[in-house]
Amino acid sequence: MTPARPVFFISDHTGITAEIIGKSLLSQFPDEAFAQVSLPFVDSLEKANLAAQQVREAWKEKTIRPFVFSTLTDPGARAALDGCGGLVMDIYGHFLGMMVGEIGYPPEPLRGRFHGMEDPNSYRSRIDAVNFALAADDGLGVEKYERADLILVGVSRSGKTPTSLYMAMQYGLCVANYPLTPENFEQPGLPRILQPYRSKLRGLTLEPERLASIRSERRPNSQYASLETCKGELKQANLLMRSEGIPIIDSSHRSVEEIAAMIKHSLPGGMPRVL
Repeated sequence: MTPARPVFFISDHTGITAEIIGKSLLSQFPDEAFAQVSLPFVDSLEKANLAAQQVREAWKEKTIRPFVFSTLTDPGARAALDGCGGLVMDIYGHFLGMMVGEIGYPPEPLRGRFHGMEDPNSYRSRIDAVNFALAADDGLGVEKYERADLILVGVSRSGKTPTSLYMAMQYGLCVANYPLTPENFEQPGLPRILQPYRSKLRGLTLEPERLASIRSERRPNSQYASLETCKGELKQANLLMRSEGIPIIDSSHRSVEEIAAMIKHSLPGGMPRVL
């Protein structure tokens, strides 16, 4: 059996960019096996040499050439990594070279500039948004809804909380979430607390089988997690959201990143509040 190909995500900061791009590319080859290793904070020539040695050792052990996704910014560190023998995909180097040819002068490398705290206002806005999402989670903090950029609605375990937190961290948006429960379906129309904020509402739904599976992890063999309960709640929630004109996103087979991007795109202008 062919061994899993070693894959390294190497960065002089968090490695988030290298992982996002690298994993997106790897996903295009679903029949291939990959053994993934993240090496963040490779922020010195010594660490770059150690990372290159680790790649060489992986090639020797697995007898299959490693893939290396790199976002190193220091030219010396990038040169050291180039000698590792793996297939190095220098994400910054490739595109920076193209940009230099067009702009006409070299860049000023700075580790972590994209993810850094050099913009205090942006950083504080994200932290504030995360605190807001926690305080307005699962129907809490309804007095804060006036300040919310968005309010996610849906049945329990439809993905509201992780989406709220992701949008806070990624986009700096203040996102509340409100659960639609069987009690809400006993009266026609939206719950009274949500009525003044109709334009802020976005709905999440999913397939009953997926919901039952998720709920079973929390409360196995319960009425709450039964397929019949899930079908009933989802049917009523979807009817309510459609009748009220709330945009709905199906989270069944989408990652939180995809869900958040679709919701962001539905906002006026399609742009986040904090870049």
